[in-house]
Amino acid sequence: MKNKYYLLLSMLVLASITLAACGSPAAEEPAAASTEEAPADTNGAAPAPTFSGTATITFVQEPDNLNPMYTQMSFSGYLRPFYLKPSWDFDENGNPVPVLVTEVPSADNGGLSADGKTITLNLRDDVKWSDGEPMTADDYVFTFDMIMSDKNVPLGRYPYDKYVDSVEAKDPTTVVITLKEPFAAWQTTLFYWILPKHILQPVYEADGTIDQAEWNRNPTVGLGPFVFSEWETGSHLAFKANPVWYNPPKLEQVFVRIVPDDAAQEAAILAGDTDIGTFLSSDQIEKLEADGKVKVVPVTSGYNEAWFLNVNPDTTHPAMLDVNVRKAIALATDRFTIVNDLLMPDINPVNATYWDMTPPYQADAFEPYPYDPEEAKRLLDEAGWIDSNGDGTRDKDGVELVLRYITNTRELRKNVQAVVQQQWALVGIGAELVNHSSDIFWNTFSDGGPMALGEYEVAEYSSAQNAFPDPDTELFTCEQVVNADNPDGTNDQGYCNPELDKLFKQQAVEMDPAKRKDLFTQIQQIMYDDYVYIGMWKDPDLWSVSNRLQGVKFSGVYPFWNAYEWEISE
Repeated sequence: MKNKYYLLLSMLVLASITLAACGSPAAEEPAAASTEEAPADTNGAAPAPTFSGTATITFVQEPDNLNPMYTQMSFSGYLRPFYLKPSWDFDENGNPVPVLVTEVPSADNGGLSADGKTITLNLRDDVKWSDGEPMTADDYVFTFDMIMSDKNVPLGRYPYDKYVDSVEAKDPTTVVITLKEPFAAWQTTLFYWILPKHILQPVYEADGTIDQAEWNRNPTVGLGPFVFSEWETGSHLAFKANPVWYNPPKLEQVFVRIVPDDAAQEAAILAGDTDIGTFLSSDQIEKLEADGKVKVVPVTSGYNEAWFLNVNPDTTHPAMLDVNVRKAIALATDRFTIVNDLLMPDINPVNATYWDMTPPYQADAFEPYPYDPEEAKRLLDEAGWIDSNGDGTRDKDGVELVLRYITNTRELRKNVQAVVQQQWALVGIGAELVNHSSDIFWNTFSDGGPMALGEYEVAEYSSAQNAFPDPDTELFTCEQVVNADNPDGTNDQGYCNPELDKLFKQQAVEMDPAKRKDLFTQIQQIMYDDYVYIGMWKDPDLWSVSNRLQGVKFSGVYPFWNAYEWEISE
């Protein structure tokens, strides 16, 4: 952890909290296991672990998949620390903590070669899959093979396809990863989940793919302190204590209840029917904390709420191809009033760039686009968009300036849409408001996802780099533009700027933090000037925690990383 790259991580201080007290119990959950201690066996072996209590979590969006190869959804990722642990966690302070390995590779311990191109993982010899099968280096090799196989259609192969030359099992507990060139973000992107070879290889051999494997939604064989046990669509998911995990949990069960909307979650929190509330908005804090039974905790995790503008000429409105029209959209939107009226501006100030919540890479030189409706009108006039027929909406060459503004069904976002529609009308821009359920909104190109198909001009959601706390991303690169020939791409906007691509490639292999920060300043300047990303507000994770759930330490990387330490105090 002493080389230059790790110095980067030491600068990232993520919010932390340990909550301990007692209060009202959650309701309507399965009975907890007995707390009676098991006797030691006659041979003097340690007693089997005992578990007690159920922690209940509410989700306002249902996961789309439990195999990380096929999802980038936050709510799927939140569950992973229960059933599919990474090579190392990141704790509440942003520090890596070994899980499947004996130590995190570094230059000092010999795990990272001097040229930065060879990474050696020394695996623990006591880690078992939940069915008792030992985890070995072969599972790492198999995971790499599945990601890279052209018979599978994962939701992106980055960074394995660009930077990993080979993954070898030197012996059952030694994995050697050889890179094509140094890769700065390896610690937060490579092998943060592992697939069970003994479960999925027979599926691959029989079907020629694991795209439709039952395990993807029913991973009853896992690698963590809990084991997936049930998923009732539209209702709940359950995870039970894993007795063969080397660091067993204290809880008997984690129960994840799916609720239809923010109001239903708020009601559950206030009634004491949930221990952890997720994806909260800052305007709820005062109400939730009023009786002293709940604490709301903000945690930096790289997320910003934003508009992603579709500039793909094959799918978008012709006006979106003009940078001055995109600038007018930004200037016509009073995001400052939206934040003041609907949120808490001290927690959710308007952001300027995609990296505003990724210290130390946010560039303080950038200010959020201002609200200036008169300048927006001037720019639209200059671009030739005028109201020629007197219907209140600008038009050009017979095309009305009506933009599809899409998001999911979250109540806060629907309220924002309504306000924006009124603001845009003042400058002559029409808004077609579209809301998709989350299981549709995030769908891939192959599954008919509206963003992937380009069925929008403005899409709103909260996003962060998959590599957080590292700033690396391919979201805005040319080669990730989604289309029929590249259905597993991640760039739904169709934004392609060769100059930007060059800078992204340079930062990916730059191991000097100062030089890398400068590259990201240049990246942000280009995107800022191109008006393809319009920040709405900084969006730290807001978690509510009941007083009865003790030992919670939220991380901005893996929120539930220490679930094995959680316990219930009735």
